Amino acid sequence: MHSAEPDWAQLRAEFDLTPDYVHLALSMLTAHPRPVREAIERHRRGLDTNPALYFHRRDELHRAVLERAGAYLGAHPDAIALTESTTMGLAVVYGGFRLKPGEEILSTEHEHYAATELLRFKAASSGAAHRTIRLYEDPRQATVAEIVSAVRHGLGERTRVLALTWVHSGTGVKLPLAEISAVVAEHNRHRPADEQVVVCVDAVHGLGVEDFEVADLGCDFFVAGCHKWLFGPRGTGLVWGSDRGWQAVEPVVTSFDVEVFWPWYLGRLPDLEAPKARMCTPGGFPAYEHRWALAEAFDFHLARGKNTINARIAQLNAHCQARLAELPGVRVRTPAAPQLSSGMVCLDVPGLDPAEVVERMLHAGVIVGQTPYRSSAVRIAPGVLNSVQDIDRAVDALARVIDEHGR
Repeated sequence: MHSAEPDWAQLRAEFDLTPDYVHLALSMLTAHPRPVREAIERHRRGLDTNPALYFHRRDELHRAVLERAGAYLGAHPDAIALTESTTMGLAVVYGGFRLKPGEEILSTEHEHYAATELLRFKAASSGAAHRTIRLYEDPRQATVAEIVSAVRHGLGERTRVLALTWVHSGTGVKLPLAEISAVVAEHNRHRPADEQVVVCVDAVHGLGVEDFEVADLGCDFFVAGCHKWLFGPRGTGLVWGSDRGWQAVEPVVTSFDVEVFWPWYLGRLPDLEAPKARMCTPGGFPAYEHRWALAEAFDFHLARGKNTINARIAQLNAHCQARLAELPGVRVRTPAAPQLSSGMVCLDVPGLDPAEVVERMLHAGVIVGQTPYRSSAVRIAPGVLNSVQDIDRAVDALARVIDEHGR
């Protein structure tokens, strides 16, 4: 616990973001804070001045990242695999999942393109069925009971994978993962271990926002890129898996982890000795200076407190919702209830295409986003690098856009 709230302006000064704009689209891709920039540069210098010698530190530096990731997630480091992105992490999980013809993947209509396509690929290659369900009719009016009921009624006898997204980037709805996982646990209670449903979560818009320990969410896989809300180096990500989760998948890319390579080098089978997360960590040569600097990103958040960061983001998003309620005609998609919302507010301006709203606000010096879905929306993502004044400036700019459109 942290006794004093951070100086948010001082925290903002750790970043090189231009002051010419209000930055409310950092949920897509973050800037690096000073400690992360310095760590990247330190590792880059080491690799540039003596790459072969510095490369010999790779196991020590890799382990340091896993230790810090474990401290942040409240998890054992050996349950974590490092990747380059959410998409790569989902590929590790879905690509490696053991599925048989006749078994079923259950996902929702609210998933991102990256997940829906990976699941389509997996269904085609495995012979498994892929079915989708709708978790809520109106995101603004969604309830925990409605979402949990949709999952309960959606699970079938042949369901083996339940694919979910923690925070829906098209609506801003945050799923009640613990309640959903309790429903799945009840569903699994009388099923053999190799027929139980495994819950896989795209958690990219929860990591760095929510105050949690991963085991409390009840999922079997927690997959996220680290270059959004966590302020991690671009091109970094992770997969955490439960024991049941890792037992359900096989590696899809050769691992270069020392715990896998060394048994192989000695003529033994790595899969009899190495933790499955190490086996499933994709090999090859990543951008090492970025991967190793991920340790500083976890420390940056932990030093300020996950609970403190979560409370600040919730405060700014609540203020954003309250200000948007003042604008006639704006339809907010994101629920107001804190248990079903997180770090973004998605909205529609009737009569205006989201791309046009984004462009007009950019001319006013405010950067907001557009959701990458067929039913697109304007997305405002207030984070700890923002202030109440930033939100006010953004909403005032949106009010002018609406006023100009109505003339």
